[in-house]
Amino acid sequence: MESWLLHQWYESATPAWWLRPPGFLFRVLVVIRHCLYQAGILQAKRLPIPVVVVGNLTVGGTGKTPLTLALVEELRRRGWTPGILSRGYGAQAREVRAVTAGSPPADVGDEPALMASLSDCPVWVGRNRFDAGRALLQAHPGVNVLVCDDGLQHLALARDMEIVVVDGERFWGNGHLLPAGPLREPLSRLSTVDAVVVQGRVTERESLLPREIPCYSMTLEGQCWSGMEPSDRHYPLDHFTGQSCHAVAGIGNPQRFFRYLGTLGIDVRPHPFPDHHPFKQEDLCFEPELPILMTEKDGIKCRNFAPQSSFMLSVKAVPEAGFFEKVQEVLTRRVHGRTSA
Repeated sequence: MESWLLHQWYESATPAWWLRPPGFLFRVLVVIRHCLYQAGILQAKRLPIPVVVVGNLTVGGTGKTPLTLALVEELRRRGWTPGILSRGYGAQAREVRAVTAGSPPADVGDEPALMASLSDCPVWVGRNRFDAGRALLQAHPGVNVLVCDDGLQHLALARDMEIVVVDGERFWGNGHLLPAGPLREPLSRLSTVDAVVVQGRVTERESLLPREIPCYSMTLEGQCWSGMEPSDRHYPLDHFTGQSCHAVAGIGNPQRFFRYLGTLGIDVRPHPFPDHHPFKQEDLCFEPELPILMTEKDGIKCRNFAPQSSFMLSVKAVPEAGFFEKVQEVLTRRVHGRTSA
């Protein structure tokens, strides 16, 4: 069913007719919800420090988590003390809680577990982002800016800056809202955000981007290969060049990962899985027995049962020059506005 939906969303110009009525109904509900917040009937709660939301308009991954990690690293370099909030997609635990490097991804979500292991920032999860943010600040009173990984549609938390991340290959698919297309909100929502970041080259499909909103390109640069445990040694990017390897990806766009491995000269035997797939040991039983290569997001879920010949690719988001300056500008302006009010 998922592969059929992806074909409807990204390869068919017009979705199946019976998907359009529920897509129209979803659009109406989204618009009504926005109007209720704008009219003050539903009210967003504001935390005492600035909040930056890194989200997207489409279902599936676009590179939000790597950008979030790059952003908090840069904010720290500029003198801020950031914390990270996330819903914890797929998490079994429903209560607000802190995430540590050792937190099981099944309990807190794969992306929060990854961010906690790769950043020096406190990471908290909760379905209610305001409650999660309040708990984080109580535990870490020195934090002076919060970055939400996802949450563009979580309007219950007031935010000071919104950043939309776009898959530069897929963009908006057929342009329809769920379930007729991949959009969670109408494209008109782009006119209300502070910045758009495209994973890929912005110039490739400029007509699909808002002209009045600053747009930046972003690349995900491979850093090295490593085993499943933090203590495992690291290997250079060309370590598997010329070899045949199984490639596993349970991300929003698995083909992007497979193609990247091809650019490294690896003979790829691809094994795509749905985004946020709850991996089991049998998922990694392949014939013939070859090295298994996967993303960090997938690897962190497989570290307790993956074969010894399994490796994760570390990546770093590198936004176009000017992006971090834009974030600094907006945060400084909003902080000044808060203190002046």
